[in-house]
Amino acid sequence: MKVTIKLVGPFRDGRFKENVREYPSAVSVLEVVDELRIPRPLLGIVLINDIHARIEDELHDGDTLCLLPLLDGG
Repeated sequence: MKVTIKLVGPFRDGRFKENVREYPSAVSVLEVVDELRIPRPLLGIVLINDIHARIEDELHDGDTLCLLPLLDGG
């Protein structure tokens, strides 16, 4: 299945801004995060098709996954 991955901020360093990737069916957000070697403690917001999601959620063909780091500031 094809999933569009969007990375925000420092997650792009050495990776990409947006990329369509092939995955087996029933892949989870966690598996994608681990494959991309994104440190789990830095993961802040997960969006699947622009809707808040959990790291345990499964992805489906045609989904767009957006990964944002923890936000800091004030």
